[in-house]
Amino acid sequence: MNKNDIIRLEIVDMTADGSGVGKAEGTVVFVPDTAVGDVCDVKILKVKKNLCYGKIESIVNPSGERVDPVCEVSSRCGGCVYRHISYEAELSVKRKKVFDAVTRIGKVDPQKVKDIIGAYESHIDRYRNKAQIPVGVNKNGEVEMGFYSRHSHRIAGCDDCLLSPKIFTQISDTFKEFVTKHPYLIYDEEKHSGKIRHLYLRYGEKTGEVMVCVVVNGRKFDHQDELFNSIIEKYPQVESIVINVNKDKTNVILGYENIVVYGKESIKDVLCDLEFELSPLAFYQVNRTQAERLYEKAREYASLSGDEVLLDLYCGTGTIGLSMAKDCKSLIGVEIIDKAIENAKKNAENNGIKNARFICGDATKAAFELKKEGITPDVIVVDPPRKGLTPELINTIVEMAPKRVVYVSCDPATLGRDLKQFEESEYSVKEITPVDLFPRTAHVESVCWLRRRENR
Repeated sequence: MNKNDIIRLEIVDMTADGSGVGKAEGTVVFVPDTAVGDVCDVKILKVKKNLCYGKIESIVNPSGERVDPVCEVSSRCGGCVYRHISYEAELSVKRKKVFDAVTRIGKVDPQKVKDIIGAYESHIDRYRNKAQIPVGVNKNGEVEMGFYSRHSHRIAGCDDCLLSPKIFTQISDTFKEFVTKHPYLIYDEEKHSGKIRHLYLRYGEKTGEVMVCVVVNGRKFDHQDELFNSIIEKYPQVESIVINVNKDKTNVILGYENIVVYGKESIKDVLCDLEFELSPLAFYQVNRTQAERLYEKAREYASLSGDEVLLDLYCGTGTIGLSMAKDCKSLIGVEIIDKAIENAKKNAENNGIKNARFICGDATKAAFELKKEGITPDVIVVDPPRKGLTPELINTIVEMAPKRVVYVSCDPATLGRDLKQFEESEYSVKEITPVDLFPRTAHVESVCWLRRRENR
């Protein structure tokens, strides 16, 4: 095949990032926005040695899993890669993603992968409690707000993201009116000029509180009182307005300094019957309702009776560990981000939790130091970033010899890799449950229960 060829292709599988997979002339072809069972005419865009990439020219026979996308920009935005298939089909794809990774890479018994916990029908859309919205000017000189297109820094304009609550759309409209009136304020990435880089919004689903954060190339911007007074007047739910200072020439969204210009420095939400403060930099699961269900499964796997020492590695602001604190004798949380540890301590204090201790440090080093202190946790919970655990940390966990390890993962491939090392040590995988925290996107979480073999 050659570039610009048009071929007829039947889609027989889907990749982890939501692209359809077909085979033509012995070559695998990847095509976004397709569904298993589609027969399409596909234009070849890129040819490599053993595979090709294409795009749909026309759908000859649509799959039974295909639905009409309700978002006009999903194909350009690249965030909602499953808008074109039913939610049931999406859940099947996501469970298969976890199943394939842990059985192929981790050599886990297929019977141990359970059904996926999907979102409630009412929470398939409008579930995100956080949005980071870039602001720019397109080639026609028009103000654009939305999301970066897949693999680019080109803004796909979106006036109403269906993953975000309606209040975000309303505030964004007010914000867009302001920057359209004062376009010189918009930040230019190439020239590192202008002031306004992003609009960043946070929402407490249970409390109804909203934070408006403007990411600024500086500490203030012209006419800011005009914008902030308009927001305060129109949206009584707004409890906090903050300027986040980011003067760096970088594509990292947030800087480290926050200036409160109205209301409180943080807002509150309730998760697992605990109250949490959400500052601009604090980590908090973007899907509160599904996070509660994930934490419930993690608590089930931890199987605490009240006498255990619980070690929570990569604890963030303490949400998982604190949700289990009432069920254990003592909780130790470890996190490398100092601001997150401050939040965790405050969250424990605000909820009257007195059996929690939080340590700021690298998880691998902190676990090693705790081992030297003679601390022997009965249960360890880990919730690492996408890169997973280090081999050294897994070795230290094995040496600590907890009865159970609960592994919360956001990347099935690194989960599979790490489970293989655990299985080669002294731990057996008892059960894995995928959880869909991010409907319509390519991401899927998993909770895994490991048990020390001598306790069988």
